[in-house]
Amino acid sequence: MSTDLSGSMHSGSMQSGSMHSAALRAPSDVRLASIPTDATPGYSGDKRTAAADLAAGLERLSELQERLFAASRAGAAARVLLVLQAMDTAGKGGIVRHVVGAVDPQGVQLAAFKKPTPEELAHHFLWRIEKKLPEPGMIGVFDHSHYEDVLIGRVRQLAPAAEIEQRYADIVDFERRVIDNGTVIVKVMLHLGRDEQKARLQERLEREDKHWKYNPGDVDERLLWDDYQSAYELAISRTDSDQAPWYIVPADRKWYARLAVQHLLLQALEGINPQWPAADFDVEVEKARLAAS
Repeated sequence: MSTDLSGSMHSGSMQSGSMHSAALRAPSDVRLASIPTDATPGYSGDKRTAAADLAAGLERLSELQERLFAASRAGAAARVLLVLQAMDTAGKGGIVRHVVGAVDPQGVQLAAFKKPTPEELAHHFLWRIEKKLPEPGMIGVFDHSHYEDVLIGRVRQLAPAAEIEQRYADIVDFERRVIDNGTVIVKVMLHLGRDEQKARLQERLEREDKHWKYNPGDVDERLLWDDYQSAYELAISRTDSDQAPWYIVPADRKWYARLAVQHLLLQALEGINPQWPAADFDVEVEKARLAAS
């Protein structure tokens, strides 16, 4: 028996219809230091039961994704945008592979935002983000996102303080417009512990097959850990809303983080409740034609 994210009990799988995201919703006065990074809010299972629950949830996720895609072919505007923000090594890639990557790739749009190019820097910071928004029927994933401009931008002082302040309001307005256009936004901060990050970086140094993942700059960013935590707290508090809420997912246990993000995606898709489009032809006539062919 395992407990879903709303605390109800069932056997075998996590039924998203009985779950609730309250256990993950960012508090209004968020203080990351008070949120354990190795916790499993709302879930009493272990790594073994989580694997079974994740597999069961993938079946439902795949069905809903296909329905979302199919509905768009009949003119439905709905789409989903998953925003993943985290310190390095928090497991964004694993989320993409093991959760989003389990559905039909034709229905997924992935964007990984790196250091802005000179052309991008010549425009408003949201210019490059607008170009990567998911189309109707798609699940979009931002691996890093527009929030980099108020996270690393703030910590590294990459823009004047007044401009950074304005960006919070710009993000709120931007997300409101995106939502009004038919997008459900799921914003997730993968909350990784400092010691756990150190262990994961150490593993990358110890294993030749992980050297390619190691970036010496990650250690430089670690030295600014407290500054980044403060920047996250500020960004979350300034941009959280009922329409575009922030969810804080403890990420020391990768299996839990994947299960939690899957739950949030399922919740978003079930809220949309996409329907199979009706046939735009006479089904019985086509059956007869096919039989005679």
